[in-house]
Amino acid sequence: MTPAAAVDAYLAGLSDQRRLSAHTISNYRRDLGKLLAAAGDLPLDRIDALRVRRSVAELHGGGLSGRSLARLLSAWRGFFAWLGERGEIRANPCTGLRAPKSPKRLPKALSVDEAARLLEPVADGDPAVDARDTAIFELFYSSGLRLAELVGLDVDALDGIFADGEVRVLGKRAKPRLVPVGRQARAALAAWAAVRGELAAPDEPALFVGRRGRRISPRVVELQLAQRAGRTGLAQHVHPHMLRHSFASHVLQSSGDLRAVQEMLGHASIASTQVYTHLDFQHLARVYDAAHPRAKQK
Repeated sequence: MTPAAAVDAYLAGLSDQRRLSAHTISNYRRDLGKLLAAAGDLPLDRIDALRVRRSVAELHGGGLSGRSLARLLSAWRGFFAWLGERGEIRANPCTGLRAPKSPKRLPKALSVDEAARLLEPVADGDPAVDARDTAIFELFYSSGLRLAELVGLDVDALDGIFADGEVRVLGKRAKPRLVPVGRQARAALAAWAAVRGELAAPDEPALFVGRRGRRISPRVVELQLAQRAGRTGLAQHVHPHMLRHSFASHVLQSSGDLRAVQEMLGHASIASTQVYTHLDFQHLARVYDAAHPRAKQK
């Protein structure tokens, strides 16, 4: 089996058996492509730990962060383990190797006032498109959905939203979860449902559609959100995951219930959710600096 064919077979197995998303498979393919480029003409069974360590050092020297290298090594390690199970190699050259550490970056979130400004309805374009975009952004902020989860919703999701105030989404590895949908998001979705027929093709099951009547693409959602942020005067670049971060941060600030936020975000580990406690502390620190007489600068 050629190296390229081995990568194709491995990724096909990940897609079929582990049901990873197309986006995740694309990331794996890119990371494994770096492995093949580093190996050159060297057969896969001749790649040793020294070669892998040298390749990681070169990529790190080229500017790849520790976090990216950790993900890359994880992909390489899984691929070599798969080759070992099939008798293609005798030892996994990535075993025991760790990526250089990088400082942890906190996720960026909007303030409550910035989120409110972003979600103000606009009326400077196609009314159906404006209604769709407002419904999308309200649902992001109301329920903390991932971009793939939101664009994957079908129109029948409205039944649960309007009847029970909940939306059922498929998260990573096709794991389902129920997430509450707030009052303002439900109102925005009702407004979108009333005009959806102006954009959607007759047989289209997707809840959110583009101008051609078919399921909206993630890229279109990103562009529309960036444009809305610009029109409302927000100086920073706003992307869908920032609304997810804002949802988590604001719910945690109000409730202090980390476990509930974990469930709503669909995090497998509480450690993934704990990053928002740092954002909450930053918020408290800013309030302290602004309000406490001994903290104010003269």
